Amino acid sequence: MAEAKFRLLALGTHPVPYMAPIFRRMAKHPRLELEVAYCTLRGAERGYDPEFGTEVEWDVPLLDGYEWKLVPNKGSGTEGFWGLNNPGLKKIIREGNFDAVFSFLGYARASFWIAQRAAKQARAAFLFGADATTLEPRDGRVWKKWFKRITWPHIFRLADQVLVPSSGTRDLMRSLGIPEDRITLTPYSVDNDWWMAQASRVDRAAERRKLGLREQEMAVLFCAKLQPWKRPMDLLKAFAKANVPESKLVFAGEGPERAELEAEAARVGIAGRVIFLGFVNQSLLPAVYTIADLMVLPSSYEPFAVVVNEAMCCGCPVMASDQVGAARDLILPVAPDFVFPARNVDALAKKLDVAVKDRKRLAQLKEAAVLHITTWSPERNIEATIQAMEIAVGRLRGSWRSEAR
Repeated sequence: MAEAKFRLLALGTHPVPYMAPIFRRMAKHPRLELEVAYCTLRGAERGYDPEFGTEVEWDVPLLDGYEWKLVPNKGSGTEGFWGLNNPGLKKIIREGNFDAVFSFLGYARASFWIAQRAAKQARAAFLFGADATTLEPRDGRVWKKWFKRITWPHIFRLADQVLVPSSGTRDLMRSLGIPEDRITLTPYSVDNDWWMAQASRVDRAAERRKLGLREQEMAVLFCAKLQPWKRPMDLLKAFAKANVPESKLVFAGEGPERAELEAEAARVGIAGRVIFLGFVNQSLLPAVYTIADLMVLPSSYEPFAVVVNEAMCCGCPVMASDQVGAARDLILPVAPDFVFPARNVDALAKKLDVAVKDRKRLAQLKEAAVLHITTWSPERNIEATIQAMEIAVGRLRGSWRSEAR
Protein backbone atom coordinates (compact mmCIF):
# COMPACT_ATOMS: atom_id res chain seq x y z
CA MET A 1 0.00 0.00 0.00
CA ALA A 2 1.33 3.43 -0.93
CA GLU A 3 2.35 5.66 1.93
CA ALA A 4 0.20 8.68 2.74
CA LYS A 5 0.83 11.89 0.84
CA PHE A 6 0.30 15.02 2.87
CA ARG A 7 -0.88 18.40 1.66
CA LEU A 8 1.12 20.89 3.73
CA LEU A 9 0.91 24.66 4.12
CA ALA A 10 4.02 26.29 5.59
CA LEU A 11 3.61 29.80 6.99
CA GLY A 12 6.59 32.14 7.15
CA THR A 13 7.02 35.72 8.28
CA HIS A 14 9.36 36.27 5.30
CA PRO A 15 11.74 34.28 3.05
CA VAL A 16 14.96 33.27 4.79
CA PRO A 17 18.10 31.64 3.35
CA TYR A 18 18.13 28.54 5.55
CA MET A 19 14.50 27.56 4.85
CA ALA A 20 14.38 28.03 1.08
CA PRO A 21 16.54 24.91 0.37
CA ILE A 22 14.34 22.84 2.68
CA PHE A 23 11.19 24.05 0.93
CA ARG A 24 12.75 23.14 -2.43
CA ARG A 25 13.44 19.62 -1.19
CA MET A 26 9.96 19.33 0.30
CA ALA A 27 8.43 20.38 -3.03
CA LYS A 28 10.11 17.37 -4.68
CA HIS A 29 9.37 14.88 -1.91
CA PRO A 30 7.02 12.08 -3.04
CA ARG A 31 5.03 12.27 0.20
CA LEU A 32 4.45 16.00 0.23
CA GLU A 33 2.37 18.52 -1.67
CA LEU A 34 3.74 21.82 -0.40
CA GLU A 35 2.52 25.39 -0.50
CA VAL A 36 4.26 28.26 1.30
CA ALA A 37 2.52 31.46 2.38
CA TYR A 38 4.63 34.48 3.34
CA CYS A 39 3.39 37.40 5.40
CA THR A 40 6.02 39.74 3.89
CA LEU A 41 8.81 39.45 1.32
CA ARG A 42 11.50 41.05 3.51
CA GLY A 43 14.90 39.69 2.49
CA ALA A 44 13.74 38.70 -0.98
CA GLU A 45 13.18 42.40 -1.62
CA ARG A 46 15.75 45.02 -0.74
CA GLY A 47 15.01 46.80 2.53
CA TYR A 48 16.60 48.32 5.61
CA ASP A 49 17.52 45.84 8.36
CA PRO A 50 17.73 47.72 11.68
CA GLU A 51 19.91 45.05 13.29
CA PHE A 52 22.48 45.00 10.49
CA GLY A 53 22.13 48.76 10.22
CA THR A 54 22.17 48.62 6.43
CA GLU A 55 20.10 47.85 3.33
CA VAL A 56 19.83 44.09 2.92
CA GLU A 57 18.74 41.86 0.07
CA TRP A 58 19.99 38.27 0.12
CA ASP A 59 21.94 37.34 -3.00
CA VAL A 60 20.89 33.69 -3.10
CA PRO A 61 17.54 32.48 -4.54
CA LEU A 62 14.84 32.45 -1.87
CA LEU A 63 11.67 31.99 -3.91
CA ASP A 64 12.71 29.45 -6.57
CA GLY A 65 11.78 25.79 -6.72
CA TYR A 66 8.56 25.69 -4.69
CA GLU A 67 5.02 27.08 -4.81
CA TRP A 68 4.54 30.22 -2.73
CA LYS A 69 2.22 33.16 -2.33
CA LEU A 70 2.31 36.50 -0.55
CA VAL A 71 -0.56 37.15 1.85
CA PRO A 72 -1.22 40.91 2.16
CA ASN A 73 -0.18 42.28 5.54
CA LYS A 74 -2.68 44.70 7.09
CA GLY A 75 -0.38 45.22 10.07
CA SER A 76 2.19 47.89 10.82
CA GLY A 77 5.20 45.84 9.69
CA THR A 78 6.91 46.44 13.05
CA GLU A 79 8.04 43.80 15.54
CA GLY A 80 4.93 44.12 17.75
CA PHE A 81 1.89 41.85 17.96
CA TRP A 82 0.05 43.77 15.24
CA GLY A 83 3.13 44.04 13.02
CA LEU A 84 1.91 40.97 11.15
CA ASN A 85 -1.83 40.90 10.62
CA ASN A 86 -2.62 38.77 7.57
CA PRO A 87 -6.37 38.05 7.59
CA GLY A 88 -6.12 36.44 4.15
CA LEU A 89 -4.65 33.37 5.87
CA LYS A 90 -8.17 32.39 6.96
CA LYS A 91 -9.42 31.88 3.42
CA ILE A 92 -6.26 30.07 2.30
CA ILE A 93 -6.40 27.59 5.19
CA ARG A 94 -10.16 27.05 5.17
CA GLU A 95 -10.34 26.42 1.42
CA GLY A 96 -6.96 24.76 0.87
CA ASN A 97 -7.87 21.22 1.93
CA PHE A 98 -4.59 20.94 3.84
CA ASP A 99 -3.71 18.00 6.04
CA ALA A 100 -1.38 20.15 8.11
CA VAL A 101 -0.36 23.76 8.65
CA PHE A 102 3.23 24.34 9.82
CA SER A 103 3.64 27.80 11.34
CA PHE A 104 6.98 29.60 11.61
CA LEU A 105 5.20 32.80 12.66
CA GLY A 106 5.58 32.76 16.44
CA TYR A 107 2.78 33.20 18.94
CA ALA A 108 3.64 36.88 19.53
CA ARG A 109 2.17 37.81 16.13
CA ALA A 110 -1.52 38.29 15.34
CA SER A 111 -1.19 36.18 12.19
CA PHE A 112 -0.21 33.14 14.27
CA TRP A 113 -3.59 33.20 16.00
CA ILE A 114 -5.45 33.82 12.76
CA ALA A 115 -3.81 30.69 11.33
CA GLN A 116 -4.31 28.62 14.47
CA ARG A 117 -8.03 29.29 14.55
CA ALA A 118 -8.46 28.70 10.82
CA ALA A 119 -6.58 25.38 11.01
CA LYS A 120 -8.81 24.22 13.85
CA GLN A 121 -11.93 25.10 11.88
CA ALA A 122 -10.57 23.30 8.81
CA ARG A 123 -9.55 20.25 10.86
CA ALA A 124 -5.98 20.60 9.65
CA ALA A 125 -3.22 19.61 12.05
CA PHE A 126 -1.49 22.72 13.38
CA LEU A 127 2.24 22.28 13.96
CA PHE A 128 4.56 24.83 15.49
CA GLY A 129 7.37 25.08 17.99
CA ALA A 130 10.15 27.28 19.31
CA ASP A 131 13.94 27.39 19.17
CA ALA A 132 14.51 28.58 22.75
CA THR A 133 16.48 26.35 25.10
CA THR A 134 15.69 28.37 28.23
CA LEU A 135 12.95 30.60 29.60
CA GLU A 136 15.46 33.37 30.22
CA PRO A 137 14.62 36.38 28.01
CA ARG A 138 17.23 38.14 25.91
CA ASP A 139 16.85 41.39 27.85
CA GLY A 140 17.04 39.68 31.27
CA ARG A 141 13.66 40.98 32.51
CA VAL A 142 12.49 38.63 35.25
CA TRP A 143 8.78 39.13 34.61
CA LYS A 144 9.16 37.74 31.09
CA LYS A 145 10.61 34.50 32.44
CA TRP A 146 7.66 34.00 34.78
CA PHE A 147 5.19 35.00 32.08
CA LYS A 148 6.63 32.27 29.85
CA ARG A 149 6.59 29.72 32.65
CA ILE A 150 2.88 30.35 33.18
CA THR A 151 1.73 30.74 29.56
CA TRP A 152 3.99 28.48 27.50
CA PRO A 153 2.53 25.16 28.73
CA HIS A 154 -0.90 26.35 27.59
CA ILE A 155 0.34 27.81 24.29
CA PHE A 156 2.35 24.77 23.20
CA ARG A 157 -0.45 22.39 24.10
CA LEU A 158 -2.37 24.06 21.27
CA ALA A 159 0.00 22.37 18.82
CA ASP A 160 -1.09 19.05 17.39
CA GLN A 161 2.64 18.36 17.40
CA VAL A 162 5.43 20.55 18.78
CA LEU A 163 8.44 20.75 16.45
CA VAL A 164 11.78 21.52 18.12
CA PRO A 165 15.09 22.20 16.32
CA SER A 166 17.48 20.99 19.01
CA SER A 167 17.79 18.63 21.96
CA GLY A 168 17.96 21.67 24.25
CA THR A 169 14.53 22.86 23.10
CA ARG A 170 13.18 19.33 23.45
CA ASP A 171 14.28 19.28 27.09
CA LEU A 172 12.70 22.69 27.65
CA MET A 173 9.36 21.45 26.30
CA ARG A 174 9.57 18.41 28.54
CA SER A 175 10.17 20.68 31.54
CA LEU A 176 6.98 22.59 30.66
CA GLY A 177 4.98 19.39 30.88
CA ILE A 178 4.51 18.81 27.15
CA PRO A 179 4.05 15.04 26.69
CA GLU A 180 6.92 13.22 25.03
CA ASP A 181 4.72 11.88 22.23
CA ARG A 182 3.76 15.44 21.25
CA ILE A 183 7.35 16.56 20.66
CA THR A 184 9.34 15.90 17.47
CA LEU A 185 12.98 16.89 16.96
CA THR A 186 13.37 18.43 13.49
CA PRO A 187 17.07 19.37 13.34
CA TYR A 188 17.86 23.02 12.61
CA SER A 189 19.77 22.54 9.37
CA VAL A 190 21.19 24.41 6.41
CA ASP A 191 21.74 23.30 2.82
CA ASN A 192 24.79 21.18 3.63
CA ASP A 193 25.41 20.24 0.00
CA TRP A 194 25.49 23.88 -1.14
CA TRP A 195 27.83 25.02 1.64
CA MET A 196 30.23 22.14 1.12
CA ALA A 197 30.26 22.58 -2.64
CA GLN A 198 30.88 26.33 -2.38
CA ALA A 199 33.65 25.82 0.18
CA SER A 200 35.37 23.27 -2.06
CA ARG A 201 35.69 25.93 -4.78
CA VAL A 202 37.33 28.54 -2.56
CA ASP A 203 40.99 29.32 -3.17
CA ARG A 204 41.88 29.65 0.49
CA ALA A 205 45.33 31.11 -0.04
CA ALA A 206 44.05 33.72 -2.48
CA GLU A 207 41.16 34.76 -0.22
CA ARG A 208 43.49 35.08 2.75
CA ARG A 209 45.84 37.28 0.75
CA LYS A 210 42.91 39.59 -0.04
CA LEU A 211 42.53 40.19 3.69
CA GLY A 212 46.23 40.68 4.24
CA LEU A 213 46.64 37.42 6.13
CA ARG A 214 50.12 35.96 5.92
CA GLU A 215 50.56 32.25 5.26
CA GLN A 216 51.33 31.34 8.87
CA GLU A 217 48.81 33.66 10.51
CA MET A 218 45.84 32.06 12.25
CA ALA A 219 42.45 33.66 11.59
CA VAL A 220 39.88 33.69 14.40
CA LEU A 221 36.40 34.52 13.08
CA PHE A 222 33.28 36.11 14.56
CA CYS A 223 30.33 35.81 12.14
CA ALA A 224 27.09 37.38 13.36
CA LYS A 225 25.36 40.69 13.80
CA LEU A 226 27.35 42.99 16.07
CA GLN A 227 24.67 43.06 18.76
CA PRO A 228 25.16 43.24 22.56
CA TRP A 229 23.76 39.75 23.23
CA LYS A 230 26.13 38.24 20.66
CA ARG A 231 28.97 39.49 22.94
CA PRO A 232 31.50 40.40 20.21
CA MET A 233 33.30 42.57 22.78
CA ASP A 234 33.98 39.48 24.90
CA LEU A 235 35.80 37.91 21.98
CA LEU A 236 37.83 41.02 21.25
CA LYS A 237 38.90 41.31 24.90
CA ALA A 238 39.69 37.60 25.12
CA PHE A 239 41.71 37.77 21.90
CA ALA A 240 43.72 40.70 23.27
CA LYS A 241 44.20 38.93 26.60
CA ALA A 242 45.36 35.67 25.00
CA ASN A 243 47.74 37.65 22.77
CA VAL A 244 48.53 34.63 20.63
CA PRO A 245 51.31 35.55 18.17
CA GLU A 246 50.79 35.19 14.42
CA SER A 247 47.00 35.52 14.66
CA LYS A 248 44.30 37.96 13.60
CA LEU A 249 40.67 38.47 14.57
CA VAL A 250 38.09 38.83 11.78
CA PHE A 251 34.60 40.27 12.35
CA ALA A 252 32.06 39.40 9.63
CA GLY A 253 28.86 41.27 10.33
CA GLU A 254 27.47 44.71 10.96
CA GLY A 255 25.57 46.26 13.84
CA PRO A 256 25.48 48.88 16.60
CA GLU A 257 28.56 47.58 18.44
CA ARG A 258 31.00 48.16 15.59
CA ALA A 259 32.19 51.65 16.58
CA GLU A 260 32.75 50.52 20.16
CA LEU A 261 34.68 47.46 19.00
CA GLU A 262 36.92 49.56 16.76
CA ALA A 263 37.57 51.96 19.63
CA GLU A 264 38.40 49.15 22.06
CA ALA A 265 40.75 47.48 19.57
CA ALA A 266 42.65 50.77 19.28
CA ARG A 267 42.63 51.29 23.04
CA VAL A 268 44.22 47.90 23.82
CA GLY A 269 46.69 48.20 20.95
CA ILE A 270 45.47 45.44 18.62
CA ALA A 271 43.77 47.53 15.90
CA GLY A 272 46.30 46.25 13.36
CA ARG A 273 45.33 42.66 14.18
CA VAL A 274 41.55 43.11 13.84
CA ILE A 275 39.72 43.05 10.49
CA PHE A 276 36.15 44.34 10.10
CA LEU A 277 34.44 43.00 6.97
CA GLY A 278 31.03 44.59 7.59
CA PHE A 279 27.89 42.92 6.27
CA VAL A 280 28.74 39.84 4.19
CA ASN A 281 26.06 38.47 1.89
CA GLN A 282 25.24 34.78 1.67
CA SER A 283 27.16 33.92 -1.50
CA LEU A 284 30.40 35.29 -0.02
CA LEU A 285 30.19 33.56 3.34
CA PRO A 286 31.70 30.20 2.27
CA ALA A 287 34.96 32.00 1.50
CA VAL A 288 34.88 33.73 4.89
CA TYR A 289 34.43 30.45 6.76
CA THR A 290 37.08 28.74 4.64
CA ILE A 291 39.81 31.31 5.34
CA ALA A 292 39.21 30.98 9.11
CA ASP A 293 41.01 28.52 11.34
CA LEU A 294 38.47 28.85 14.15
CA MET A 295 35.09 30.54 14.57
CA VAL A 296 34.01 31.78 18.00
CA LEU A 297 30.46 32.64 19.03
CA PRO A 298 30.37 34.03 22.62
CA SER A 299 26.64 34.89 22.78
CA SER A 300 24.84 35.20 26.10
CA TYR A 301 21.54 34.55 24.29
CA GLU A 302 21.43 32.32 21.19
CA PRO A 303 18.53 29.86 20.77
CA PHE A 304 20.45 27.90 18.11
CA ALA A 305 22.82 29.70 15.65
CA VAL A 306 22.86 28.23 12.14
CA VAL A 307 26.20 29.98 11.56
CA VAL A 308 27.61 26.98 13.43
CA ASN A 309 26.14 24.65 10.79
CA GLU A 310 27.49 26.84 8.00
CA ALA A 311 31.00 27.04 9.44
CA MET A 312 31.19 23.30 10.06
CA CYS A 313 30.05 22.57 6.49
CA CYS A 314 33.00 24.68 5.33
CA GLY A 315 35.45 22.80 7.55
CA CYS A 316 35.80 25.55 10.14
CA PRO A 317 35.95 24.34 13.78
CA VAL A 318 33.67 26.26 16.15
CA MET A 319 34.06 27.40 19.75
CA ALA A 320 30.95 28.74 21.49
CA SER A 321 29.47 29.73 24.82
CA ASP A 322 27.23 27.40 26.78
CA GLN A 323 24.27 29.65 25.91
CA VAL A 324 24.48 28.84 22.20
CA GLY A 325 21.82 26.25 21.41
CA ALA A 326 23.90 24.56 18.71
CA ALA A 327 26.73 23.89 21.16
CA ARG A 328 25.09 20.81 22.62
CA ASP A 329 24.17 19.11 19.35
CA LEU A 330 26.96 20.25 17.04
CA ILE A 331 30.04 21.33 19.02
CA LEU A 332 30.15 19.05 22.07
CA PRO A 333 30.22 15.84 19.96
CA VAL A 334 33.25 17.20 18.04
CA ALA A 335 35.20 19.19 20.65
CA PRO A 336 33.76 19.14 24.19
CA ASP A 337 36.45 21.53 25.42
CA PHE A 338 35.39 24.18 22.89
CA VAL A 339 32.35 25.20 24.95
CA PHE A 340 32.92 27.89 27.59
CA PRO A 341 30.79 29.81 30.13
CA ALA A 342 29.06 32.83 28.60
CA ARG A 343 30.34 36.27 29.74
CA ASN A 344 33.56 34.71 31.09
CA VAL A 345 36.31 36.54 29.17
CA ASP A 346 39.11 34.88 31.14
CA ALA A 347 37.82 31.37 30.36
CA LEU A 348 37.49 32.25 26.69
CA ALA A 349 40.99 33.75 26.58
CA LYS A 350 42.49 30.55 28.02
CA LYS A 351 40.64 28.36 25.53
CA LEU A 352 41.69 30.61 22.65
CA ASP A 353 45.31 30.45 23.74
CA VAL A 354 45.29 26.65 23.80
CA ALA A 355 43.23 26.19 20.63
CA VAL A 356 45.07 28.62 18.35
CA LYS A 357 48.48 27.31 19.36
CA ASP A 358 47.52 23.70 18.58
CA ARG A 359 47.44 23.89 14.78
CA LYS A 360 47.58 20.14 14.35
CA ARG A 361 44.40 19.62 16.38
CA LEU A 362 42.56 22.41 14.58
CA ALA A 363 43.39 20.72 11.28
CA GLN A 364 41.98 17.44 12.61
CA LEU A 365 38.85 19.20 13.85
CA LYS A 366 38.16 20.55 10.38
CA GLU A 367 37.56 17.00 9.15
CA ALA A 368 35.61 16.04 12.28
CA ALA A 369 33.34 19.08 11.88
CA VAL A 370 32.43 18.18 8.29
CA LEU A 371 31.81 14.55 9.23
CA HIS A 372 29.50 15.42 12.12
CA ILE A 373 27.44 18.06 10.31
CA THR A 374 26.45 15.50 7.66
CA THR A 375 24.29 13.87 10.38
CA TRP A 376 22.40 17.17 10.90
CA SER A 377 20.94 17.55 7.44
CA PRO A 378 17.89 18.92 5.59
CA GLU A 379 16.91 15.35 4.68
CA ARG A 380 16.75 14.43 8.36
CA ASN A 381 14.72 17.57 9.06
CA ILE A 382 12.18 16.73 6.35
CA GLU A 383 11.76 13.10 7.37
CA ALA A 384 11.19 14.18 10.98
CA THR A 385 8.60 16.73 9.81
CA ILE A 386 6.75 14.01 7.90
CA GLN A 387 6.78 11.79 10.98
CA ALA A 388 5.36 14.68 13.01
CA MET A 389 2.54 15.10 10.48
CA GLU A 390 1.76 11.39 10.58
CA ILE A 391 1.39 11.57 14.35
CA ALA A 392 -0.55 14.84 14.38
CA VAL A 393 -2.95 14.03 11.54
CA GLY A 394 -3.50 10.53 12.84
CA ARG A 395 -4.29 11.89 16.30
CA LEU A 396 -6.62 14.55 14.92
CA ARG A 397 -8.55 12.43 12.43
CA GLY A 398 -7.98 8.90 13.61
CA SER A 399 -6.29 8.18 10.25
CA TRP A 400 -4.76 10.14 7.40
CA ARG A 401 -5.69 10.38 3.78
CA SER A 402 -3.58 8.23 1.49
CA GLU A 403 -5.29 8.79 -1.85
CA ALA A 404 -3.18 10.06 -4.74
CA ARG A 405 -3.10 13.82 -5.11
